[in-house]
Amino acid sequence: MNILETLVKNSQIAIKQGVYEITESLKSSSRNLEDEIVNSSKATLITEIKFSSPALGNIRKISDPVAIAKHMINGGASALSVLTQPFLFDGSPELFMKVRKKVQVPMLMKDITIDKVQIDAAKKIGADYFLLIQSIFDKGIVHDIDDLIDYGHSLGLKVLIEAHTKQEFSNSCNTDADLIGINNRNLDTLKIDLNTTKEILEDAEKTKLVISESGISSPDDIRFLHKCGADAYLVGSNIMQTDEIQQTVQKLVNAV
Repeated sequence: MNILETLVKNSQIAIKQGVYEITESLKSSSRNLEDEIVNSSKATLITEIKFSSPALGNIRKISDPVAIAKHMINGGASALSVLTQPFLFDGSPELFMKVRKKVQVPMLMKDITIDKVQIDAAKKIGADYFLLIQSIFDKGIVHDIDDLIDYGHSLGLKVLIEAHTKQEFSNSCNTDADLIGINNRNLDTLKIDLNTTKEILEDAEKTKLVISESGISSPDDIRFLHKCGADAYLVGSNIMQTDEIQQTVQKLVNAV
């Protein structure tokens, strides 16, 4: 199996193990991330809490996610992405809920979403957004992306679809997703190239707000992606690897 197939398989295992069986019911944020992206005079950052990844292995010793979240928000992050996938990412719905109970910003349930069970969980844990990966559907690994989007919307959730190629981006724009993410990381090889955002957007007709994801490590990266046409930026590993989370976020937010 390649990385993408492994990630899907892991979600299937997590579903069978009851990872997404949630008894609590938390409220989502009352803030509108899209409005904040449009109206912000600075770089809009979605910062990500993840302790491990397939590309980097262990990123940070598992510690208090609430303290990390507050450092991110104090640095100027507009929203948080929190991993709920246990395999390879050391995430969980419980970790997400710890943060949700203590912060008011919009939050993305970051997972390999393949089933309505996960979307039900996103609603219960207080997520504002959940993630769909376009290539999973384009390659036929999972079917009917529109059904999952419609189901999420019926629960009052919003959807971030992630694309890596021009074709995936076009397909994503033709859905009813609320935000489109361009992943600068190739999930087949795990290689990163910020030019992915540039190449996709240089001749594309943007119909939705676009978030550039992966490989962002400096203010110069933010400025480059801003010039390419990205509207917001999802930054995870670079922030999670530093001991100065608040200052690192602040520098990125003030890059434009």
